[in-house]
Amino acid sequence: MTDFKKLVETLDQTTEEDRKLTPKQEQILKAAVEIFAEKGYASSSTSEIAARANVAEGTIFRHYKTKKELLISIVTPFMTKFTLPFFASHFANKVFEEPPEELEGLLRTLLKNRFEFARENAPLLRIVIQEMAFHPELQERFQDVFLEEIFPKFENALNQLKAKGKLVEIPNTSIIRMIISTVMGFLVTRFIIAPDLNWDDENEIDYTIDFIMHGLAKS
Repeated sequence: MTDFKKLVETLDQTTEEDRKLTPKQEQILKAAVEIFAEKGYASSSTSEIAARANVAEGTIFRHYKTKKELLISIVTPFMTKFTLPFFASHFANKVFEEPPEELEGLLRTLLKNRFEFARENAPLLRIVIQEMAFHPELQERFQDVFLEEIFPKFENALNQLKAKGKLVEIPNTSIIRMIISTVMGFLVTRFIIAPDLNWDDENEIDYTIDFIMHGLAKS
């Protein structure tokens, strides 16, 4: 299970207007994360969450009007944090604000950063994957964050590599799609589908980078 202090930090840092979580909210969110991850949103009840959190069911509804609002309160900050790695200023500076010298360095920094975040927040990642297809509002939030915050910086980095002759001349949208689908495929398999396999993480990161590089790097 995720270190809950880190989970609370993730939720707090992306809460609107820097609103901090109360102890009751922390209990409720922790319980909701555990139960949504175990059973899925549709099969979970607020009474189960209340029992796990050791609060009255009415307490949940004082903080969150509906079960859907509780889900959004959990998933939206995590999704923003996960898909917006440059929410952390040091990561932004390291990956996107400094002109990339090589595609490999850009990929390695991005992949290692997201690997660590996925390892610390696997239950939340499971919820996002389970619920994204069933909740259009989550899809819309994801698209908004990606198009407004991630895509422009990602595209700028790719254009800089193309200008140096170090990236193939195919559309940036295709390159970004291939990078994201490959990285997410690795992370989902590693932490959600088969977390108990005997993984050699460093080698798997290298293999993932090599796979992307082989198709994208200019010889």
